[in-house]
Amino acid sequence: MAESSAAKAYKYRQEISQMMYVSGETTEPSIETTGIIEDIVRQQVIELLRNCTELAARRGSKSISTNDLIFQIRHDQAKVSRLRTFLSWKDVRKNVKDSDDKGADADIAAGDDAVGGVVPGGPVDEAAKKNKKAKVGLPWEPASFYSVEVPEREDEEDEEEEEMNYITLQRLRKADERTKVMTREEYVTWSEYRQASFTWRKGKRFREWAGFGVVTDSKPSDDIVDILGFLTFEMVQTLTEVALKVKEQEETARAQTGALVEGGTSKKRKLQQGLFDPPSEGRAPIEPRHVQEAFRRFQQRPKKTRAMLNITRLPQHTTLNII
Repeated sequence: MAESSAAKAYKYRQEISQMMYVSGETTEPSIETTGIIEDIVRQQVIELLRNCTELAARRGSKSISTNDLIFQIRHDQAKVSRLRTFLSWKDVRKNVKDSDDKGADADIAAGDDAVGGVVPGGPVDEAAKKNKKAKVGLPWEPASFYSVEVPEREDEEDEEEEEMNYITLQRLRKADERTKVMTREEYVTWSEYRQASFTWRKGKRFREWAGFGVVTDSKPSDDIVDILGFLTFEMVQTLTEVALKVKEQEETARAQTGALVEGGTSKKRKLQQGLFDPPSEGRAPIEPRHVQEAFRRFQQRPKKTRAMLNITRLPQHTTLNII
């Protein structure tokens, strides 16, 4: 009875379980674990929206924008670059669609393939040439301070894009390690779980869950919902990966302590297992305390900052660090 009521209290247990599976968790997480992750992610989203509302108010606007959202993760260059790329290509697709709709005599079938790609020589290809992907500018970048836009060189290196590519390669390498021992059925399931989302086809539920209309009166645009969908997936993935490290460190410390007790004569046996193998001895799922420790590590602040606040009489209000 308690378990069923706890399950009803949370709306994204299935999606979080699938995201955790893709992020390296190999067993079914408990309701308590997925519940605390959902609480953390919702708290993060509410903090993002609250900050967006304050930033919009400073501009004298009642509506929040995508820049208000991206501004809060501006220090994570890889995420910013991925979001800019997403928004750029989304704009291209929108322009191509508008151009395609205006061409009443165009043969749409000649320009599209079976999966919605662009076939060279078709009308969509011509439209794509006219609607070249433009780089999304951000108002806090130095380039926005000048009225004349400096043309980009083809050989110019983008630090954000380089970092994004590096992190993408790292994640692809991890995904390859997890999937290379899978069967066909396991890989199909894993691929399906990669599509898990807080927002995809769940717009109304997500808006209620995130606090639109309560935290902020602004009506979210499609871009804002898409960005939040991306960020919430990243939060679950990052929390899971760090919680797995915490669990591994805990098990290593326990094993070392046991070895010392036995005089250092214990032997360890490393088992090679796949992602979808059944749990074995010592292969327990992530527990709530591992997630809490992962969250605590993200909220740590420099000791110098805390020391400077201790000598003042000002109230020490600490903001929530965004994961």
